[in-house]
Amino acid sequence: MQENKEKGLDDLYEDAKSYLDTKVEYTRLYLVEKISKIFADMVTNAAVIFCFVLAFLFGTFTLALFLSDVLGTYTKGFGCVALIYILLALIVYYTKDKYIEKAIINFTIRNYFNKLADKDEDEEQKI
Repeated sequence: MQENKEKGLDDLYEDAKSYLDTKVEYTRLYLVEKISKIFADMVTNAAVIFCFVLAFLFGTFTLALFLSDVLGTYTKGFGCVALIYILLALIVYYTKDKYIEKAIINFTIRNYFNKLADKDEDEEQKI
């Protein structure tokens, strides 16, 4: 009877150890998945932002050259573009608290929860 109890305790100990090892491995894989998704999201967002910045800069330069051609001098063309940016900066500065920050916050929260919903759907499909 004593041997049976020892064997049962040894089996229980091995099962608990196996469960903990499996749980640690699952947690490690889960973290690797999360980190890789975050990294991939950051890289793709950085690439998109970089492309938009380049397009914006070339568009600005093109507008300045066009206005320079229309107005007759480079100084007036680039000066008009600078004034446009100053006006845009003032508009953003005075509307940021009421409109812009709220829109960015809502976009970020919506994007986060959409990714969470996608994860839940993926897990349901696995089952």
